[in-house]
Amino acid sequence: MRYILHSDCNSFFASVECLYNPQIRHLPVAVCGDTDARHGIVLAKNEIAKKFNIKTGEAIWQAMEKCPNLVTVKPNYDRYVRFSKEAFRIYSDYTDRIEPFGIDESWLDLTGCVQSFEKAKVIAEEIRRRVRYELGITVSIGVSFNKIFAKLGSDYKKPDAVTLITDENFRDMVWPLPAEDLLGVGGATKRRLNSLGIFTIGDLAAFPDYLIRSNLGKNGEMLKLFAEGLDMSSVKPAGYVNLPKSIGNSTTSPRDLRRFEDAKIVMNVLADSVCRRMRELSLTSRTVTVSLRDTNLCTITRQAKTDPTDLSSEILACALKLIKANCSFSKPLRSIGISLSDFRPSFEPCQLSLLKNEKERSRQNALDKSLDILKKRFGSYCVRPAVLLCDRALSGFSPKEEHTIHPVSFR
Repeated sequence: MRYILHSDCNSFFASVECLYNPQIRHLPVAVCGDTDARHGIVLAKNEIAKKFNIKTGEAIWQAMEKCPNLVTVKPNYDRYVRFSKEAFRIYSDYTDRIEPFGIDESWLDLTGCVQSFEKAKVIAEEIRRRVRYELGITVSIGVSFNKIFAKLGSDYKKPDAVTLITDENFRDMVWPLPAEDLLGVGGATKRRLNSLGIFTIGDLAAFPDYLIRSNLGKNGEMLKLFAEGLDMSSVKPAGYVNLPKSIGNSTTSPRDLRRFEDAKIVMNVLADSVCRRMRELSLTSRTVTVSLRDTNLCTITRQAKTDPTDLSSEILACALKLIKANCSFSKPLRSIGISLSDFRPSFEPCQLSLLKNEKERSRQNALDKSLDILKKRFGSYCVRPAVLLCDRALSGFSPKEEHTIHPVSFR
């Protein structure tokens, strides 16, 4: 039997802000983006704001309509990272198998450390009390025999609570819950399940294997196993790095992009960010994808294949070629993004091209890595292409440093 915990910091961003500003602690509070930079959405809210049905991701004006007295504060990501590390420090006193799931959630594997659910629950209660006393915020913790049900447990009762889901009681506790409560069931999957008559996790568990496979493929099979309590995925050791399937950044620009030169400035910054992150993982990419959203909020994505590369100049050239081929700027762009995928290790041998100057590419690679070192030490603004000086309002952001850590998809 495995004993797994899932710890979720309650209303994390908002809780940290209320800790720094005690005078707003008893008011509805939402951490929001910068409206001046057109990033005006709700990033997090406290428990009081939740009572007004304020939702993460909605526009600030929509939240204010629901709650006119809503207190909005700007995010302080350095604080959130520090509190996340402090929570991780507490977890590490109990096990070395700790797998983060975003900045505010982690799985802990206590298998081998305890011999019963009762003892696992005792440790969970101790962690809950320590986080509250040492950090001043609260966590909800799920205790179960696999990762999926442990996460369900942390969502089952909030805030500041511990929920135990065992191999004996999960049918009574989990199966009546809505199907969308299961990790991996998003909006589109929920609608697909509902169309099949699946509304609860129990419905999913009882659904015939061949029908779920024919309608939802491998993803449906995986979700059915989750519902049946058969998730066997392991909790990764602390420090384990799971190689990403893609690396991307996007931004809503402070003003509309009305011509190719505007998009070129923003894409320079975004391409530099994703290429630096890719080189840190010693990867090269073979697929470049750009996303373009116009002022009518219509979004298109386009991608192109390349030879394996980690050169910023080649990635940028490919992205700009996609923009030029697919955007006439008849409607201004509100936001753009770039994503790299189809990775291979940069140290893996590959066929040299007869059509490229490999000696020059080698020099460019050495230059990129030298610039990476400088930017890591002195910041992203220490060395910049001259094109970024043409419009500092468009280029004055650093997605590498300001990258927000969100929960990642389950794999």
